[in-house]
Amino acid sequence: MAVDGAPEVDSPATVTTAADTARPGRWLSIVGIGEDGADGLTPAARAAIAAAEVVFGGRRHLELAGALICGAARPWPSPFEVACAAVVAERGRRVCVLASGDPMCFGVGATLARHVPADETTVLPAPSAFGLAAARMGWSLQDVVTLSAHGRPLALVRPHLHPGARLIVLTSDGAGPAALAALMTALGFGPSRLTVLEALGGPRERLRTTTAGGFDLDAIDALNVVAIEVVADAGAAILPLTSGLPDALFESDGQLTKREIRALTLSALAPRRGELLWDVGAGSGSVGIEWMLADPSLAAIAIEARSDRAGRVRRNADALGVPGLRLVEGAAPVALATLPVPDAVFVGGGATDPGVLDAVIAALKPGGRLVVNAVTVETEAVLAARYAAHGGDLVRLQVARAAPVGGMTGWRAAMPVTQWAWTKPAAAEAGDDAEASSAGAGQRDTEGAP
Repeated sequence: MAVDGAPEVDSPATVTTAADTARPGRWLSIVGIGEDGADGLTPAARAAIAAAEVVFGGRRHLELAGALICGAARPWPSPFEVACAAVVAERGRRVCVLASGDPMCFGVGATLARHVPADETTVLPAPSAFGLAAARMGWSLQDVVTLSAHGRPLALVRPHLHPGARLIVLTSDGAGPAALAALMTALGFGPSRLTVLEALGGPRERLRTTTAGGFDLDAIDALNVVAIEVVADAGAAILPLTSGLPDALFESDGQLTKREIRALTLSALAPRRGELLWDVGAGSGSVGIEWMLADPSLAAIAIEARSDRAGRVRRNADALGVPGLRLVEGAAPVALATLPVPDAVFVGGGATDPGVLDAVIAALKPGGRLVVNAVTVETEAVLAARYAAHGGDLVRLQVARAAPVGGMTGWRAAMPVTQWAWTKPAAAEAGDDAEASSAGAGQRDTEGAP
């Protein structure tokens, strides 16, 4: 479980062995402690606590280890953002940090790893909340989705709600399981079986089982995880694992890159682990949202000039399980000036506005991908000129759907989409990024793809 009052991160760090505690230069020990307190600690962990001149931790952790602490006990400062600086300030002394369970699993150890080199640190983990929960449920941990909603939106569970899936979710407090059950019920997963596991590993441990739709548990301990066996109602909206979500899942005023075109657009953008996308002229945010759904490591920034559409982007991101989508309300290219450098850019609106394509080409990392969709003749002319100057791929995409024709059925063609996809050279020639926009300046092509 997470350290009391500490934000959690996913960053991995090297975990050393007990023998490392004696190595020179390792001034910081990070010790995981469970609800069984000092009795559950290894000899190496007990020795690290006893030898420390300063021991940091949540008040509960300091109480659990109290009999072993010989140095100064320091509760975490508030706000926690200053805690890492307080620990680093003690470099040169023997310092111990106490954390719940495995410090490197959504815990303070991963946070400190950003500030203290691994060869200065000894990490002594206890069983994680996820490991304990899997053991109690008799589940194979490698087959379970593990998520933390401690200080994070519950909406993060949304992409993982598939019939037959098993999830273990760490919550923030005693109200977390009920809120999780309400969210699942609203999404059509009311029959799912929920087991609330409280104070795992200690004398107050308790397991209780109910369903999301019939959730009736009360007086839930603040230290809890929820084990979920997902069952869907007949009408549940299950998010596919591939790109091209149904259009009906998005709130839209019509400015939406439609399903088939969106799938091809994501294919052209070719997301890779850890990358950042700019979704320029985001409309309903569909491309940025699906980019983030492709992998938890991916990030996206949606840039949208209209406040009403920006609101839709935010609601869509929350509803579809990517609340971390960053939204910038403003018009390109001005709104792009201070953003972090992107690995990929999609321009769904504003390609004919002066300076937009120049700005995104200049900002894009070498080797980064740019994809621009056009539905108007004016924007198509701009893309043709860029293709002539830079190369890449210029394709025409056309979708037709069956529709009634009198008493029979015929094909009704949607508006064609012209797509320019380009990869920035690893060593772009000077001046390549400064080519002026072509005809149609001042026109605005939006996400009104078929």
